[in-house]
Amino acid sequence: MRKPLLLLSLGAAGLLFAGADAQVLKNHDSNAPVNFTADRIEVQDRADRVVVSGNVEVTQAGMTLNAARMTVAYRNQPGGGTGPGGVEIDRIDASGNVVVRKADQTAKGNVAIYDLNSRLITMLGNVSLTQGANRLTGGRLVIDLTSGRSTVDGRAAGGGGPGVSSGAGGRVSGTFTVPQRKD
Repeated sequence: MRKPLLLLSLGAAGLLFAGADAQVLKNHDSNAPVNFTADRIEVQDRADRVVVSGNVEVTQAGMTLNAARMTVAYRNQPGGGTGPGGVEIDRIDASGNVVVRKADQTAKGNVAIYDLNSRLITMLGNVSLTQGANRLTGGRLVIDLTSGRSTVDGRAAGGGGPGVSSGAGGRVSGTFTVPQRKD
């Protein structure tokens, strides 16, 4: 019977993170240009991917993604007759001290997958989500960039894996601020 209790707790936690100012990632523009800086880049044209490593920083529409290493999967778009085609990014896989930040909301984890087509960021391993003094921790975090909703689970999918710890003993924990009441 733990699961319904956990879902109830997550629902209450979601309300605290779902205030009007809290949904800073809501309606994030996944179609905006993706800019990056890194110490090293390796283009793997035959595999349609780019591997960037060393102090990697990716920015898109006010959101910043930092990690030690990222693999960017893309596809080439043909030109429309008016000019050359371009590259369309489908997915970014990040590993090594991953941090996603926008405004006052910060998410951290061991690994992250940013699926630009579904507009989801999934983070695994020792994840935390903070906004101001509010904090949630667990094993897996899913951020929906359309709705702005963030979901934290106690365990990483598939029980983790090498280098992916679920943290918190498979449970979600949190700390939330409450308004100061005058007696």
